[in-house]
Amino acid sequence: MGTLGPFRMFLLFALSQQNVFVAASDVLELGDSDFDDTVAEYETVLVEFFAPWCGHCQQLAPEYETAATKLKGTVSLAKVDCTVNSETCGRFGVNGYPTLKIFRNGEDFAAYDGPRSTDGIVSYMKKQAGPSSVPLHNERDLDAFVNHFEASVVGFFSSADSSQMAEFLKASSAMRDSHRFAHTADLSLGLKHGVESDTVVLFRPPRLNSKFEDSMVKSDEAVSIASLRQFIRDNVFGLCPHLTAENRENMRGRDLLVAYYDVDYLRNIKGTNYWRNRVMKVATQFQSQGLNYAVANRAEFQEELEEEFGLGPSDGGELPLITIRNGEGHKYSMQEEFTRDGKSLERFLEDYFAGKLKRQVKSEAAPENNEGPVKVVVADNFEELVNNPSKDVLLEFYAPWCGHCKSLEPKYAELGEQLSANTHIVIAKMDATANDVPPTYDVQGFPTIFFVPAGQKDQPRKYEGGREVNDFLNYLKEVATHPLILGNAREDL
Repeated sequence: MGTLGPFRMFLLFALSQQNVFVAASDVLELGDSDFDDTVAEYETVLVEFFAPWCGHCQQLAPEYETAATKLKGTVSLAKVDCTVNSETCGRFGVNGYPTLKIFRNGEDFAAYDGPRSTDGIVSYMKKQAGPSSVPLHNERDLDAFVNHFEASVVGFFSSADSSQMAEFLKASSAMRDSHRFAHTADLSLGLKHGVESDTVVLFRPPRLNSKFEDSMVKSDEAVSIASLRQFIRDNVFGLCPHLTAENRENMRGRDLLVAYYDVDYLRNIKGTNYWRNRVMKVATQFQSQGLNYAVANRAEFQEELEEEFGLGPSDGGELPLITIRNGEGHKYSMQEEFTRDGKSLERFLEDYFAGKLKRQVKSEAAPENNEGPVKVVVADNFEELVNNPSKDVLLEFYAPWCGHCKSLEPKYAELGEQLSANTHIVIAKMDATANDVPPTYDVQGFPTIFFVPAGQKDQPRKYEGGREVNDFLNYLKEVATHPLILGNAREDL
């Protein structure tokens, strides 16, 4: 047998060493054989149950890997491939991917419902590590704790046996995933902050300190989970918080004005607060009107600005862009350039509160001919077609690229054909990627189908049944306001 040449020897060596070039992962890989024993070794561990073919899992993977590296030594992250470890995934009720759960000392503690970006996962899981409330022993501890990027909630109590401290610790455990808590049994630590008796103080992040609002707020209620939750909810954001991808869900549903510009609280606090203070100065004039305010990094939300408001990267230059979205989902944008004296923002708000602004609506053009068995709904004709008080409407929200939507299309068209003689029912569809979806419709995936009954247009019901024609017909027979007419045959059921 001949000897191997130098190149072939190098090639074989390289192949044998190929794993050397694969970066080691800080995510634990668990399976049916070692899940229980391994998870029990850790006080706190976040576990992702996934499937390799899942698109959302693939999107999460790099964020999850980086978060695991950043959290190394603080909280462990693990993952379980459910396509080959069905026993473990079934035991924990996994029926969608990815499913994330927090385990404490080997026990299933809670579902993870935090952000799915690296920074969001890191921030959320750091709150899960160690005690839910940090004990403070001296002023140095207190100063270090409140000098943080996020708000801090501190309980000051007269003794460790205080019933109020016990309630505070219960509340901190219940809310540890959302906020930072600390406590002390030495009231003297709070003297410089005006604390003289048992109380809770919310300290706003130092980066957001402003002459337009106090940097701390004291609670005047006895401590309980309910009262502390309400106190934090009412005060944690302040007059004009920093809106991010991580905290935006906490502000959803509010009437909210956002100033978008180059917000950077890591490298340019002074420049960031220059524009924020100008927003806050104007906001104080309208504080009793029920509108909330925030500043946000424009680059972080540029995709949303383009899709929702039609604002491109070059619009506005370096000046803040101003938008409003209210709780009903109505949108407005300030057309006038932001002025340093705040007068343009003042005029915009005066017009907004006077009802003079024109709503901004993302809508396709309504079809000239809409006589087919499935009516085409766009944002501009939504009121006319869906909110007609005399008609039941079955409405499909779809995306043009969605494979499930394409599979449903012929069946949905057949349903429309079978019900075409029924003047009381409308079978309709709407491209949710090209039109504004009203906030009463929770559309998280495609297709999502709602039944909107006549006379109850504010109460759409999500359809959860099968997607064959007979499934839809049987459902409509049960919920329709009037008896169905199928083709030429009347269904009096």
